[in-house]
Amino acid sequence: LHEYPPSGLPFRVSNEYGPTENSVVSTQILLPPVPPPGDVPPPIGRPIANTRAYVLDRCRQPVPVGIPGELYVGGDGLARGYLHRPDLTKLRFVTCDLPAAAARRQLAPAASRLYRTGDLVTWLPDGQLHFLGRLDYQVKIRGFRVELGEIEAVLAQQPDVETAVVVAHPHPSGEKQLVAYYVPAPGVRRIAAADLRDRLQQRLPDYMVPVVWMRLNHMPLTSHGKVNREALPPPTMENMTPYVPPRTETETAVAHLWEEVLDVRPIGAEHGFFDLGGNSLLATQVVARLRAQFDVSLSLRSLFEAPTVTTLSAHIDALRWTMQPVPAGAADWEEGEL
Repeated sequence: LHEYPPSGLPFRVSNEYGPTENSVVSTQILLPPVPPPGDVPPPIGRPIANTRAYVLDRCRQPVPVGIPGELYVGGDGLARGYLHRPDLTKLRFVTCDLPAAAARRQLAPAASRLYRTGDLVTWLPDGQLHFLGRLDYQVKIRGFRVELGEIEAVLAQQPDVETAVVVAHPHPSGEKQLVAYYVPAPGVRRIAAADLRDRLQQRLPDYMVPVVWMRLNHMPLTSHGKVNREALPPPTMENMTPYVPPRTETETAVAHLWEEVLDVRPIGAEHGFFDLGGNSLLATQVVARLRAQFDVSLSLRSLFEAPTVTTLSAHIDALRWTMQPVPAGAADWEEGEL
């Protein structure tokens, strides 16, 4: 579950987690009748009877409470492997040499055969497991590690969105762009991508807000009923931030420089440098040329903190104003009564 069920239901809700490879259910928690305060998704619980769960790092060693790691599960429900797929079986079903303390806590042998779920989780202080997302859905955006499922969870909480998927699409510059595909909720005729973008900016860091927004009538699904990410349409420039013409001489100059460096046209006042495929190397080039063009002490950090044409131009204008010499006589004054 992405969120707690509402209070007042005539029944209790059990949140369960588990892959088919471990007989479907591996962990479980009976959720409280009244949701706790705050916007926190419910945990996936503790291992059920005759089931074991470990949160391990890349060296397959247990991680402390609160530290993300990959979830490994095992126990009486663990499958032997995949039929006629020895290669995949070897990859996903592994034998881990666990520390004695970790094995003893779950009454398991030190050398335990486990299934690698590919899911990122953490142990909570109360012994519950908190689901963070898929490891293969982790990407790096502007140098930050981003969990796509976290963005999808925020989109799924929007009342006018029925379902949403976020992917990292390669840009010609070599950088990756976040693209959001969404299906409006039933009865919602119009939904502005700009409105969704504004809502996400209130909940997520700037680098986690999708650049391109693609509205779909329905989400493509696989034969198993899961989203078919490979069948999603490619993003288009028309679905990016709407074009707003530059309004000042500085904005016009900045936009023209970005067009030349990024080889993207047209660039408007609200477009972001990194959203258009900019990276740290190109940012260094842009900042150096803007310093020479406007004769200001523009720092590289300024472009990261003011990444749109409008915000960067305003920063440049502010620098130019503070560097202007004081006209002769402007500081002359006399003390007296009015």
